[in-house]
Amino acid sequence: MTETFKNPITESGADPFVVRFGDKYYYVFSAAGGLYVSAADNIHHLNREGKCIFSPEEGKPYSKELWAPEIHYLDGDWYCYVAADDGVNVHHRMYVLKSTDGTPDGKYEMVGKIGDESDCWAIDGTVIENGGKRYFVWSGWEGGEDKNQNIYIAEMKSPTEVVGNRVLLSSPEYEWEKRGSGPSASGKVFPTVNEGPQILYKDGTVHIIYSAAGSWCRHYCLGRLTWRGGDMLDAANWEKCPEPVFVENEGTHGPGHCSFTKAVDGVTDFIVYHACRKPNGGWAGRGVRAQPFGWDGDVPVFGKAATPDDEIEIPV
Repeated sequence: MTETFKNPITESGADPFVVRFGDKYYYVFSAAGGLYVSAADNIHHLNREGKCIFSPEEGKPYSKELWAPEIHYLDGDWYCYVAADDGVNVHHRMYVLKSTDGTPDGKYEMVGKIGDESDCWAIDGTVIENGGKRYFVWSGWEGGEDKNQNIYIAEMKSPTEVVGNRVLLSSPEYEWEKRGSGPSASGKVFPTVNEGPQILYKDGTVHIIYSAAGSWCRHYCLGRLTWRGGDMLDAANWEKCPEPVFVENEGTHGPGHCSFTKAVDGVTDFIVYHACRKPNGGWAGRGVRAQPFGWDGDVPVFGKAATPDDEIEIPV
C-alpha cells in the first residue's frame, strides 16, 4: 500500500539525518543548545518533537553551535557524530558520543574529539564501511582560514578514533560549486563550499553525495564523488561528477545536506534533505523534505526536487 504527502515534512530544520532501525525511523537534529532524536513509523511522519539525547555542559570546547549530528550503529553500539565549538567558529571540530543504554534515542555521553593530527576546522562527519574497513569523511579547511571547505577522508581505527592523516578528496572547482562565495555587500568574504558528505552504496560502488555552493543561498545543491575500486585513501580512485546531481526547483530552493534511507518496503530509496520555500530563504527558511529516487545502473538518479505542490507517493 502507499500514501501521498507533500513537502516539506517539517517547516524548519536543517541538515536532516534519518536512519531506519527495527520498525522505526529516527531523525537526529540539534535544537536549543542540545541534540535530539525523534522517532516515527514512516519518513513523512517525522517531526522535531524529540527526546534530548545530549545537553553539553557550559564552558566546554563543544558547548556551542552543535551542527549536523548523525547517529550510526557500529559494532553493536550507537554513536553520534557532531560538529561543535566553544562559541568561536574557527574552533569547530568533530566530536563523537556513545549511547549509554544501547538505544538510538536514549542518553549519549561525550567520548571526545575525533579527527586526524592536522586538527583543522572540521564539520559534517560521517562514516563509510567498505571491505572490512571504516573511513571517516568530513568537511574541513586546509589550514586556519575559511577560504575553501573541502571533503576529506581518513581510515578509522575504531568508531571513536581516526588513524593516519586525512586525504583531500574534493575541493570546489566548478562554477556551480562556487556560487554564493566571494565578497558580500557588507565586506564579508564567503568561502567556496564542499560539505555535508553522505554515503550511498550500490553493487560494490560507493558514492559520496556532498553539498556544494553556499548554504546561505538558493544555489546550494548536491554533487557526487564515485569510487569503484582501489585504495579508498587514494583520491585518484574517486571520480567527481562535473555537473550537480540535485538542484533547486520552484518552491524548493537551496536543496542540500541530505541523508538516505529505505522506505518501509525495504526496496524504495528515499533522499531526505533540507530546502527553502523562497529563493532568499537563507538559513532560517530551511525545512526538511523527502522524496524517492531511482538508479541508472550503479549511479543514483535523484530527478527534480519536488515542489510543495507535488503529491509524493510513499510505501506504508
